Amino acid sequence: MMLYNRISLVMLTILMTTVLSEGSAQDKDASQAVETATKSLIEAMLKPNEQVLNKLTSDKLSYGHSSGTVETKKQFVQTLISRASVFDEIQTTEQTVAVQGNTAIVRHTLNAKTNDPGKGPANIRLGIMLIWVKSNDGWQLFGRQAFKL
Repeated sequence: MMLYNRISLVMLTILMTTVLSEGSAQDKDASQAVETATKSLIEAMLKPNEQVLNKLTSDKLSYGHSSGTVETKKQFVQTLISRASVFDEIQTTEQTVAVQGNTAIVRHTLNAKTNDPGKGPANIRLGIMLIWVKSNDGWQLFGRQAFKL
């Protein structure tokens, strides 16, 4: 009976280690996919491409600016495509990614050079929170909120 209990304990330990390792690998893969989606979003903001922006964003997008303005997906995409909002450079620092199931939160500091028509060149520094959801088309931006630092 003792031998049976030891074998059971060893088997349980191996099983739990395997399950936890697979979970960690899946979390790491999801985190990397979200980081890639975040980089793709930044690239699409620098060089606006309507097709790419539409693929990267949820139809239910809520895109909050540090000014308090909140845009829908259609408004967000149009603002970039029309060049009403122009980013010349975007750099992010202090990025963290937390994934739970099909949802992810990305936080980072955004430093950017903008050149919006009628406003001229400006440097901005913002705190950003992005909410991503996994869909059949990959990770899509569901929510974004910026705040002044």
